[in-house]
Amino acid sequence: MLEQTRQDATSPWHAGELAMQRSVGVAERMDGPGRNFVRRAMPEQHRAFFPMLPFVVLGAVDVKGDVWATVRAERPGFMASPEPEILEVRLPRDAADPADAGMEDGYAIAMLGIQLETRRRNRLNGVIRRTYAGAFQVRVGQSFGNCPQYIQFRSSAFVRDPDMPTAMPPLQSGQLDDRALGMIEGADTFFVASYVDRENGERQVDVSHRGGNAGFVRVGADGVLTVPDFPGNRFFNTLGNFLVNPKAGLVFIDFETGDMLQMTGKVEVLLDSPEVASFQRAERLWRFTPEEIVLRPDALPLRWSLHSNL
Repeated sequence: MLEQTRQDATSPWHAGELAMQRSVGVAERMDGPGRNFVRRAMPEQHRAFFPMLPFVVLGAVDVKGDVWATVRAERPGFMASPEPEILEVRLPRDAADPADAGMEDGYAIAMLGIQLETRRRNRLNGVIRRTYAGAFQVRVGQSFGNCPQYIQFRSSAFVRDPDMPTAMPPLQSGQLDDRALGMIEGADTFFVASYVDRENGERQVDVSHRGGNAGFVRVGADGVLTVPDFPGNRFFNTLGNFLVNPKAGLVFIDFETGDMLQMTGKVEVLLDSPEVASFQRAERLWRFTPEEIVLRPDALPLRWSLHSNL
């Protein structure tokens, strides 16, 4: 399923993404959009977009090879693009964040800029260039936009200075407790990080948004999460990564309290499970087994208000 052809070699899609596209018969149709819209530099609208944001979603891989997703907040302007191939990010190190260990100089990283009040989102991945603890640059490997599907309208406001971290310590666990279960089962949004090591030796990390009606993620008695995959842009960045490297990092946010639930673990893609029928609009499923769980109360200095999508 993951065989590569000569034509694939010049495509931005790797073997896993191509396998997913072939599984639904769109590989040929997605070849042109891939070459045209997945760029090695940010277009002007993306360069203007990131500096507007009060938070960013990040995906990073620690020294053990575990992938983590996280959300970091700062006053707008903490990101800037001095040139199309570079995004500068001013963020202090955060030892409480398990994703921070994957943000050293020379490490691969993924970024998702998402504006919930307008439902805009843009993604990029690249390599960190870090000269000091308070900031880093990302040299862009891939940059592309995403459609606004499944994004819930929310507005945000700071409740404290983002440079003042919470006094509440992170809580580490090997299994989901009642608080974690409540965050997952009530969620209409989460973010997922994944990665592959490409044939040329480069590591490519991705971080993506997932959304649906509250409760769209189900948790089994064994603590395994089942996630529906709804119709989308057919890029299959996340699921394509899973086929090659079945690891994932998930982050759930409590938008009312600023709590964050971060997990890393193993994943399985279910292309034709009969269980798909029990999830409205789902085309396939994937399952996530948490191996490390970190609950971080009051981690974010932002609070969000939900608005109707109508």
